[in-house]
Amino acid sequence: MSVCPHEGPVLVAGIGNIFLGDDGFGVEAVRALKERDLPEGVELLDIGVRGVHLAYQLLDGYDTLILVDATRRGGEPGTVYVIEHDVAETDGAQPVPLDGHRMTPDAVLGLLGALCAGTGARPPRRTLVVGCEPAVVEERIGLSPSVSAAVPEAVRVIEELLRSGEPGPRHAPAPGALER
Repeated sequence: MSVCPHEGPVLVAGIGNIFLGDDGFGVEAVRALKERDLPEGVELLDIGVRGVHLAYQLLDGYDTLILVDATRRGGEPGTVYVIEHDVAETDGAQPVPLDGHRMTPDAVLGLLGALCAGTGARPPRRTLVVGCEPAVVEERIGLSPSVSAAVPEAVRVIEELLRSGEPGPRHAPAPGALER
């Protein structure tokens, strides 16, 4: 096992609802990562729809957060994206109403900002999203074929991020806010 190049612990969190088809992409990708030999200092967490839990988990102090989620950006279903989140985008964000089962990544990070302000904790220095363009987000269990085929690619991209801090040449970080 190698040492992670990040300045401190890294949390890789799979987000999504496994009962809504491709929305379960993040959960499936993190399950696949559990079978891999990851660097020391990396923690995997299947968050599912428990966004409030994720916000509180982040108070434990992580250098880097990698969110894995279904992400609509207009590409072909199964397209894997790497999005670097700009912390300044959530610094002045309006308070988000808490709904424990409908917390988008932006809402989680907004809640985290409020929790950090109240506790003196620090948010992760860096937040990345490894997202996959969904094909089907409706009541059903299981990923569509194109999104299921993207899980190994997402695992490869996450492993590159953990080893070097940057994605490979096919996956340069895309500018923009977190989307869902």
